[in-house]
Amino acid sequence: MAAPSSFTIPSHNKAWVYSEYGSAVDVLKFDPNVPVPEVKDDQVLVKIAAASLNPVDFKRMHGFFKATDSPFPTVPGFDVAGVVVKVGSQVKNFKEGDEVFGDINESALQPKRFGSLAEYTAVEERVLSLKPNNLSFVEAASLPLVIETAYEGLERTGFSAGKSILVLGGAGGVGTHVIQLAKHVFGASKVAATASTGKLELLKSLGADWAIDYTTENFEDLPEKFDVVYDTVGEVERAIKAMKEGGRVVTIVPQPPPATSPPPAFTFFLTSKGSILEKLKPYLESGKVRPVIDSKSPFPFSKTVEAFSYLDTNRATGKVVVYPIS
Repeated sequence: MAAPSSFTIPSHNKAWVYSEYGSAVDVLKFDPNVPVPEVKDDQVLVKIAAASLNPVDFKRMHGFFKATDSPFPTVPGFDVAGVVVKVGSQVKNFKEGDEVFGDINESALQPKRFGSLAEYTAVEERVLSLKPNNLSFVEAASLPLVIETAYEGLERTGFSAGKSILVLGGAGGVGTHVIQLAKHVFGASKVAATASTGKLELLKSLGADWAIDYTTENFEDLPEKFDVVYDTVGEVERAIKAMKEGGRVVTIVPQPPPATSPPPAFTFFLTSKGSILEKLKPYLESGKVRPVIDSKSPFPFSKTVEAFSYLDTNRATGKVVVYPIS
Protein backbone atom coordinates (compact mmCIF):
# COMPACT_ATOMS: atom_id res chain seq x y z
CA MET A 1 0.00 0.00 0.00
CA ALA A 2 1.05 3.58 -0.59
CA ALA A 3 2.05 5.57 2.46
CA PRO A 4 -0.21 8.46 3.49
CA SER A 5 0.59 11.60 1.55
CA SER A 6 1.38 15.02 2.96
CA PHE A 7 -0.20 16.48 -0.19
CA THR A 8 -3.95 17.05 -0.39
CA ILE A 9 -5.11 14.64 -3.07
CA PRO A 10 -8.70 14.77 -4.32
CA SER A 11 -10.73 11.61 -4.92
CA HIS A 12 -11.63 12.80 -8.43
CA ASN A 13 -9.86 14.93 -11.04
CA LYS A 14 -10.30 16.58 -14.43
CA ALA A 15 -9.33 14.50 -17.46
CA TRP A 16 -9.88 13.99 -21.17
CA VAL A 17 -11.64 10.69 -21.83
CA TYR A 18 -12.94 8.62 -24.73
CA SER A 19 -15.28 5.61 -24.58
CA GLU A 20 -15.22 4.57 -28.24
CA TYR A 21 -12.65 4.57 -31.04
CA GLY A 22 -12.50 7.42 -33.54
CA SER A 23 -10.92 10.82 -34.18
CA ALA A 24 -10.32 13.16 -31.25
CA VAL A 25 -12.82 15.72 -32.49
CA ASP A 26 -15.56 13.04 -32.42
CA VAL A 27 -14.78 10.93 -29.34
CA LEU A 28 -12.55 12.87 -26.90
CA LYS A 29 -14.59 14.50 -24.12
CA PHE A 30 -13.66 16.60 -21.09
CA ASP A 31 -14.73 15.00 -17.81
CA PRO A 32 -14.28 16.98 -14.54
CA ASN A 33 -15.12 13.98 -12.37
CA VAL A 34 -12.77 11.08 -13.16
CA PRO A 35 -11.56 8.99 -10.16
CA VAL A 36 -7.91 9.56 -9.28
CA PRO A 37 -6.15 6.20 -9.85
CA GLU A 38 -5.10 4.08 -6.89
CA VAL A 39 -1.35 3.82 -6.32
CA LYS A 40 0.14 0.30 -6.36
CA ASP A 41 3.21 -0.67 -4.33
CA ASP A 42 5.63 -0.06 -7.23
CA GLN A 43 3.99 3.19 -8.38
CA VAL A 44 3.99 6.89 -7.59
CA LEU A 45 1.10 9.29 -8.04
CA VAL A 46 2.10 12.24 -10.20
CA LYS A 47 0.39 15.63 -10.15
CA ILE A 48 0.75 16.39 -13.83
CA ALA A 49 2.15 19.73 -14.91
CA ALA A 50 2.53 19.06 -18.66
CA ALA A 51 1.90 16.25 -21.14
CA SER A 52 2.88 15.84 -24.77
CA LEU A 53 1.11 14.14 -27.65
CA ASN A 54 2.54 11.51 -29.97
CA PRO A 55 1.28 9.84 -33.15
CA VAL A 56 0.79 6.67 -31.09
CA ASP A 57 -1.90 8.54 -29.11
CA PHE A 58 -4.17 9.10 -32.08
CA LYS A 59 -3.37 5.67 -33.55
CA ARG A 60 -4.55 4.18 -30.27
CA MET A 61 -7.63 6.42 -30.30
CA HIS A 62 -8.43 5.10 -33.79
CA GLY A 63 -8.30 1.50 -32.54
CA PHE A 64 -4.94 0.36 -33.94
CA PHE A 65 -4.16 -1.47 -30.67
CA LYS A 66 -7.69 -2.77 -30.10
CA ALA A 67 -6.52 -6.33 -29.43
CA THR A 68 -4.19 -5.35 -26.57
CA ASP A 69 -5.68 -2.03 -25.41
CA SER A 70 -7.06 -1.35 -21.94
CA PRO A 71 -10.85 -1.29 -21.47
CA PHE A 72 -12.88 1.89 -21.90
CA PRO A 73 -13.18 4.59 -20.69
CA THR A 74 -9.65 5.69 -21.64
CA VAL A 75 -7.65 8.71 -20.54
CA PRO A 76 -5.06 9.05 -23.35
CA GLY A 77 -1.46 10.22 -23.12
CA PHE A 78 1.99 8.63 -22.87
CA ASP A 79 4.37 11.46 -21.94
CA VAL A 80 4.25 13.21 -18.59
CA ALA A 81 6.14 15.73 -16.46
CA GLY A 82 5.03 16.65 -12.98
CA VAL A 83 5.47 16.29 -9.22
CA VAL A 84 5.32 13.13 -7.11
CA VAL A 85 2.57 13.52 -4.51
CA LYS A 86 2.33 9.94 -3.20
CA VAL A 87 4.66 6.92 -3.24
CA GLY A 88 3.99 3.18 -3.11
CA SER A 89 5.51 1.05 -0.36
CA GLN A 90 8.15 -0.50 -2.63
CA VAL A 91 9.30 2.73 -4.31
CA LYS A 92 12.98 3.42 -3.60
CA ASN A 93 14.13 6.22 -5.89
CA PHE A 94 11.44 8.89 -5.52
CA LYS A 95 9.87 10.81 -2.70
CA GLU A 96 7.01 13.28 -2.39
CA GLY A 97 7.88 16.61 -4.00
CA ASP A 98 10.27 15.16 -6.63
CA GLU A 99 9.89 16.60 -10.12
CA VAL A 100 9.80 13.69 -12.59
CA PHE A 101 9.24 12.90 -16.24
CA GLY A 102 8.71 9.77 -18.30
CA ASP A 103 6.69 7.75 -20.81
CA ILE A 104 4.14 6.14 -18.50
CA ASN A 105 3.35 3.17 -20.77
CA GLU A 106 6.09 0.58 -20.45
CA SER A 107 4.72 -1.27 -23.49
CA ALA A 108 3.36 0.89 -26.29
CA LEU A 109 1.05 -1.94 -27.37
CA GLN A 110 -0.43 -2.39 -23.88
CA PRO A 111 -1.13 1.17 -22.73
CA LYS A 112 -2.70 2.10 -19.42
CA ARG A 113 -6.33 3.00 -18.98
CA PHE A 114 -5.35 6.21 -17.15
CA GLY A 115 -2.87 8.20 -19.24
CA SER A 116 -1.30 11.62 -18.87
CA LEU A 117 -4.08 13.93 -20.09
CA ALA A 118 -5.44 14.34 -16.57
CA GLU A 119 -4.51 16.19 -13.39
CA TYR A 120 -3.14 13.01 -11.77
CA THR A 121 -1.83 9.65 -12.97
CA ALA A 122 -0.26 6.60 -11.30
CA VAL A 123 3.08 5.53 -12.79
CA GLU A 124 5.51 2.67 -12.20
CA GLU A 125 8.76 3.87 -10.68
CA ARG A 126 10.85 2.08 -13.32
CA VAL A 127 9.62 4.23 -16.23
CA LEU A 128 10.32 7.58 -14.57
CA SER A 129 13.39 9.74 -14.04
CA LEU A 130 14.06 12.91 -12.08
CA LYS A 131 13.51 15.95 -14.30
CA PRO A 132 16.73 17.72 -15.33
CA ASN A 133 16.91 20.99 -13.37
CA ASN A 134 17.56 23.08 -16.47
CA LEU A 135 14.37 21.95 -18.23
CA SER A 136 10.89 23.36 -17.74
CA PHE A 137 7.95 20.99 -17.30
CA VAL A 138 6.93 21.76 -20.91
CA GLU A 139 10.39 20.84 -22.20
CA ALA A 140 10.61 17.71 -20.04
CA ALA A 141 7.16 16.50 -21.10
CA SER A 142 8.17 16.75 -24.76
CA LEU A 143 11.02 14.26 -24.40
CA PRO A 144 10.41 10.78 -23.01
CA LEU A 145 8.76 8.74 -25.77
CA VAL A 146 10.66 10.34 -28.64
CA ILE A 147 14.11 10.43 -27.07
CA GLU A 148 13.78 6.85 -25.78
CA THR A 149 12.57 5.69 -29.22
CA ALA A 150 15.49 7.45 -30.90
CA TYR A 151 17.95 5.87 -28.48
CA GLU A 152 16.54 2.34 -28.62
CA GLY A 153 16.43 2.37 -32.43
CA LEU A 154 20.09 3.43 -32.63
CA GLU A 155 21.10 0.77 -30.13
CA ARG A 156 19.20 -1.95 -31.98
CA THR A 157 21.03 -1.16 -35.23
CA GLY A 158 24.39 -1.47 -33.47
CA PHE A 159 25.12 2.17 -34.24
CA SER A 160 28.50 3.34 -32.97
CA ALA A 161 31.17 6.02 -33.36
CA GLY A 162 32.42 6.51 -36.89
CA LYS A 163 29.28 5.28 -38.63
CA SER A 164 27.06 7.33 -40.93
CA ILE A 165 23.30 7.71 -40.69
CA LEU A 166 20.41 9.06 -42.76
CA VAL A 167 17.32 10.16 -40.79
CA LEU A 168 14.06 10.22 -42.72
CA GLY A 169 11.71 12.79 -41.20
CA GLY A 170 14.41 14.70 -39.37
CA ALA A 171 12.13 17.52 -38.18
CA GLY A 172 9.60 15.28 -36.43
CA GLY A 173 9.48 14.34 -32.77
CA VAL A 174 11.67 11.23 -33.06
CA GLY A 175 13.78 12.47 -35.96
CA THR A 176 15.02 15.58 -34.16
CA HIS A 177 16.38 13.36 -31.39
CA VAL A 178 17.88 10.72 -33.67
CA ILE A 179 19.98 13.50 -35.22
CA GLN A 180 21.14 14.79 -31.85
CA LEU A 181 21.83 11.41 -30.26
CA ALA A 182 23.63 10.04 -33.33
CA LYS A 183 25.88 13.10 -33.41
CA HIS A 184 26.44 13.99 -29.77
CA VAL A 185 25.98 10.68 -27.90
CA PHE A 186 26.95 7.93 -30.36
CA GLY A 187 29.67 9.86 -32.24
CA ALA A 188 28.42 9.54 -35.84
CA SER A 189 30.90 10.36 -38.60
CA LYS A 190 28.15 11.88 -40.71
CA VAL A 191 24.49 12.66 -40.05
CA ALA A 192 22.17 13.35 -42.98
CA ALA A 193 18.46 14.04 -42.58
CA THR A 194 15.44 14.85 -44.72
CA ALA A 195 12.86 17.58 -44.22
CA SER A 196 10.84 20.09 -46.22
CA THR A 197 12.47 23.32 -47.41
CA GLY A 198 11.55 25.49 -44.43
CA LYS A 199 12.95 23.04 -41.87
CA LEU A 200 16.46 22.48 -43.26
CA GLU A 201 18.12 25.05 -40.99
CA LEU A 202 16.60 23.33 -37.95
CA LEU A 203 18.25 20.06 -38.99
CA LYS A 204 21.64 21.76 -39.23
CA SER A 205 21.19 23.43 -35.85
CA LEU A 206 20.60 20.01 -34.30
CA GLY A 207 23.82 18.59 -35.72
CA ALA A 208 22.96 17.35 -39.21
CA ASP A 209 25.96 17.61 -41.54
CA TRP A 210 23.72 17.30 -44.57
CA ALA A 211 20.13 18.54 -44.72
CA ILE A 212 18.24 17.04 -47.67
CA ASP A 213 15.15 18.77 -49.05
CA TYR A 214 12.78 15.91 -49.84
CA THR A 215 10.63 18.22 -51.97
CA THR A 216 13.46 18.62 -54.50
CA GLU A 217 15.72 15.57 -54.04
CA ASN A 218 15.15 11.82 -53.95
CA PHE A 219 17.40 10.67 -51.13
CA GLU A 220 17.60 7.12 -52.49
CA ASP A 221 19.13 8.39 -55.75
CA LEU A 222 22.00 10.25 -54.09
CA PRO A 223 25.45 8.71 -54.71
CA GLU A 224 26.31 8.54 -51.02
CA LYS A 225 24.99 5.57 -49.02
CA PHE A 226 24.73 5.14 -45.25
CA ASP A 227 25.54 2.58 -42.57
CA VAL A 228 22.13 3.12 -40.97
CA VAL A 229 18.89 4.61 -42.26
CA TYR A 230 16.45 5.54 -39.49
CA ASP A 231 12.97 5.79 -41.00
CA THR A 232 10.35 7.73 -39.05
CA VAL A 233 7.97 8.26 -41.99
CA GLY A 234 7.26 4.80 -43.46
CA GLU A 235 9.54 4.75 -46.51
CA VAL A 236 11.27 1.40 -45.98
CA GLU A 237 11.67 0.36 -49.63
CA ARG A 238 13.28 3.68 -50.51
CA ALA A 239 15.36 3.59 -47.32
CA ILE A 240 16.91 0.25 -48.31
CA LYS A 241 18.17 1.87 -51.53
CA ALA A 242 19.99 4.52 -49.47
CA MET A 243 21.73 1.93 -47.30
CA LYS A 244 25.30 0.74 -47.70
CA GLU A 245 25.86 -2.95 -48.39
CA GLY A 246 25.70 -4.66 -45.00
CA GLY A 247 23.91 -1.68 -43.45
CA ARG A 248 20.71 -1.58 -41.41
CA VAL A 249 17.34 0.09 -41.79
CA VAL A 250 15.19 0.67 -38.72
CA THR A 251 11.64 1.97 -38.98
CA ILE A 252 9.15 3.04 -36.32
CA VAL A 253 6.26 2.81 -38.78
CA PRO A 254 4.71 -0.69 -38.72
CA GLN A 255 5.17 -2.47 -42.04
CA PRO A 256 3.04 -5.18 -43.67
CA PRO A 257 4.66 -8.63 -43.70
CA PRO A 258 6.96 -9.03 -46.73
CA ALA A 259 5.70 -11.21 -49.58
CA THR A 260 9.04 -13.00 -49.83
CA SER A 261 12.08 -13.04 -47.54
CA PRO A 262 12.34 -10.18 -45.00
CA PRO A 263 14.21 -7.11 -46.22
CA PRO A 264 17.29 -5.82 -44.32
CA ALA A 265 14.96 -3.66 -42.25
CA PHE A 266 13.15 -4.07 -38.96
CA THR A 267 10.42 -2.42 -36.92
CA PHE A 268 10.32 -2.15 -33.15
CA PHE A 269 7.97 -0.87 -30.48
CA LEU A 270 9.52 1.04 -27.63
CA THR A 271 9.90 -0.45 -24.18
CA SER A 272 9.80 2.60 -21.91
CA LYS A 273 12.61 2.72 -19.32
CA GLY A 274 13.50 5.47 -16.88
CA SER A 275 17.09 4.20 -17.02
CA ILE A 276 17.44 5.54 -20.57
CA LEU A 277 16.34 8.99 -19.43
CA GLU A 278 18.88 8.78 -16.58
CA LYS A 279 21.62 7.82 -19.03
CA LEU A 280 20.81 10.78 -21.28
CA LYS A 281 20.37 13.30 -18.45
CA PRO A 282 24.00 14.62 -18.63
CA TYR A 283 23.51 15.45 -22.32
CA LEU A 284 20.23 17.24 -21.55
CA GLU A 285 21.71 19.15 -18.63
CA SER A 286 24.73 20.25 -20.68
CA GLY A 287 22.54 21.38 -23.58
CA LYS A 288 24.21 19.02 -26.07
CA VAL A 289 20.79 17.43 -26.58
CA ARG A 290 17.80 19.73 -26.37
CA PRO A 291 14.02 19.48 -26.63
CA VAL A 292 12.39 20.58 -29.87
CA ILE A 293 8.87 21.92 -29.34
CA ASP A 294 6.49 23.01 -32.08
CA SER A 295 5.94 26.77 -32.24
CA LYS A 296 2.17 26.36 -31.69
CA SER A 297 2.84 24.72 -28.32
CA PRO A 298 1.94 24.65 -25.57
CA PHE A 299 -1.78 24.15 -26.02
CA PRO A 300 -3.81 24.82 -22.84
CA PHE A 301 -5.56 21.80 -21.29
CA SER A 302 -8.91 23.12 -22.53
CA LYS A 303 -7.59 22.97 -26.14
CA THR A 304 -6.48 19.33 -26.06
CA VAL A 305 -8.78 18.35 -28.94
CA GLU A 306 -7.27 21.14 -31.06
CA ALA A 307 -3.80 19.88 -30.12
CA PHE A 308 -4.71 16.41 -31.40
CA SER A 309 -6.16 17.85 -34.60
CA TYR A 310 -2.95 19.79 -35.19
CA LEU A 311 -0.77 16.74 -34.57
CA ASP A 312 -2.91 14.80 -37.03
CA THR A 313 -1.96 17.23 -39.83
CA ASN A 314 1.66 15.88 -39.74
CA ARG A 315 2.90 19.48 -39.95
CA ALA A 316 4.33 19.75 -36.45
CA THR A 317 8.03 20.51 -36.05
CA GLY A 318 9.18 18.67 -32.95
CA LYS A 319 6.62 18.02 -30.22
CA VAL A 320 3.10 19.16 -29.43
CA VAL A 321 2.72 19.84 -25.69
CA VAL A 322 -0.34 20.44 -23.48
CA TYR A 323 0.28 22.84 -20.57
CA PRO A 324 -0.78 23.77 -17.96
CA ILE A 325 -2.82 20.75 -16.91
CA SER A 326 -5.63 22.13 -14.77
